[in-house]
Amino acid sequence: MTADNGPPLARSADKGDGKGDAVIPLHDESVTVGKQRVERSRVRVTTRVSEREEMVREALEHEEATVTRVPIDREIDAHPGIRQEGDVTVIPLVEEVLVVERRLILREELHIRKSKRTVEVEQPVTLRSEEAVVERVTAPTAPVRSPNQNMSEE
Repeated sequence: MTADNGPPLARSADKGDGKGDAVIPLHDESVTVGKQRVERSRVRVTTRVSEREEMVREALEHEEATVTRVPIDREIDAHPGIRQEGDVTVIPLVEEVLVVERRLILREELHIRKSKRTVEVEQPVTLRSEEAVVERVTAPTAPVRSPNQNMSEE
């Protein structure tokens, strides 16, 4: 290479001992990276609702009360209160009778017994669930220009 069209030639310096140092020119490269957006495709998402029937089983409690009238017809001194005898609730019914003097007569008692039973019940119910449908829509491959991109860069 010559000095006109290339790097300077390597020179050697002679110190008189026959050994010379070689001078090597160094070059430095750099790179500039540019980006541009390219739309390859688009995605469309839709949802659908589907329904299905299912049977639901559940145990339900059912409570019944049985009322038994027990005649007493006995004279008492004071009004008795409601009482509990085991699983039976006793409600006294009192009547006043007009005589020369007033007396309380216990006419009857209501004995109420409660019982529980469990019943299996089947009931149809409607359940809904959603599904997502994803469709890919292809777009033209023309590059999308960045706002800071110049026309001369293309």
